[in-house]
Amino acid sequence: MLFAYIYVPHQMEKMQEFIDFVFYEVWCKAPIGLEFHPDLFKGKPELQGIMSEFGFAAQAPERGKEFYKDVKGIYVLFSSLSAQDIGQFKRWYQGNNNIESVCANDPATQVVRYSDIPVTHKKLVERLRAFFKDLYSKSLLGLAAIKDKIGDIDDHYKTFVATNNKKKCPFCGVNDLLGEYASKREAYDHYLPKALYPFNSINFRNLVPSCHHCNSSYKTSKDPAHPIKDPAGALQRRKVFYPYAMQAQSIEISVEIARTDVDGLCPEDIDLQFGPAALNEEILTWRDVYGIDERYKDKLCGPDAKDWIEQFRILNRRSKITADEYLEDIDTLDKFANSNFLKSAFVRACKNKGLLQTLEKYKN
Repeated sequence: MLFAYIYVPHQMEKMQEFIDFVFYEVWCKAPIGLEFHPDLFKGKPELQGIMSEFGFAAQAPERGKEFYKDVKGIYVLFSSLSAQDIGQFKRWYQGNNNIESVCANDPATQVVRYSDIPVTHKKLVERLRAFFKDLYSKSLLGLAAIKDKIGDIDDHYKTFVATNNKKKCPFCGVNDLLGEYASKREAYDHYLPKALYPFNSINFRNLVPSCHHCNSSYKTSKDPAHPIKDPAGALQRRKVFYPYAMQAQSIEISVEIARTDVDGLCPEDIDLQFGPAALNEEILTWRDVYGIDERYKDKLCGPDAKDWIEQFRILNRRSKITADEYLEDIDTLDKFANSNFLKSAFVRACKNKGLLQTLEKYKN
């Protein structure tokens, strides 16, 4: 990940608060034996109003009725759990919602995927999977009873991109993101995929806008935190960049080319190196999940890279700009505008290979 997002608080976080209450104050207390009723939600009056409407209003929408039935069905399954089981589910819930600790591969954080939950909880897993998979959906979040209390995802996006205004996808740095003045928006990726992980499908620290290719062509449903196999063949956790990291990160990219011209350049002619070494594990994960090497080489073999070299040729002849001055100018530009972070690395590689020198009519 080339840069981290700034987390933007928003009214929509309230939906996660509702689910936190459902989990801790309703489901986890189901073994007490109280009858399922909206009174169980009186500690969260807005949520209680939602449950009352969805459960008892004559004109309740079908999706609202389904939500009520799902919460009740999971409550019934929780009612038979032991105190030990409840404690374990609480640790899993807390761990799966601590996205930053999951990304850091903190061994103290208990992370669970649906496939990790013991088969003795098969029915519960099926209900949880269906519930959390459909929790982040317009059909539910767009219902008036909920939307009036949590706001709208489109408003969240406009607020988000007004603060995160680079208008570049941080996962590739190449593709643009739609900004606050566009009538459409980018999709939110579930960083820890909702198909694999319970409990965090509406957690906005697990929801990250990304470009179409990063989200739908490369990452898709890949699990960024669990793809390493141990000697026994079991998947082990690994470090991954946290999308909302407070500490700035700076990825170093260097390029080497095997040719002295760019017209016939192909991916086999390009070598990419990434740093710093301190972020090696996170960088390897990022490269794997988002197909970074393939995509960067593809761009460096395309018309943009050829144009970068042509720009130098023109500037050299018109303004007597030397290769060193051209590179100095690129390095003063915004790194992520017009892919300048790649442009700088590529032009430097061309200079190191002697290509720029052959194009220089005017030299120091």
